[in-house]
Amino acid sequence: MNEDREYGHTESGRPITDKLVEELANEAQAGYDVEELIGRRGKRGRPTLGSAPASVESVRLDPELRQQLLQRAQADGATPSEVIREALRRFLRAA
Repeated sequence: MNEDREYGHTESGRPITDKLVEELANEAQAGYDVEELIGRRGKRGRPTLGSAPASVESVRLDPELRQQLLQRAQADGATPSEVIREALRRFLRAA
């Protein structure tokens, strides 16, 4: 039997074997291009909504209004926050 021993799996599901450990060690010993590593990682946090960081505001909704909000969001294929922002924009433009 010439099977590599498995020590677990990577986040992507790839088996961690002696061969993989050796490949990664060789890669590390050769050195890394820091700019390439930084480019590989995804951006963290929520996406921006405008030109500056967004604020979070709290609002109380009665159960009926909340249910209507959730139904509208589902019908529009949007999040409740998106529905609230759009409704507030329309209200403020009309005022």
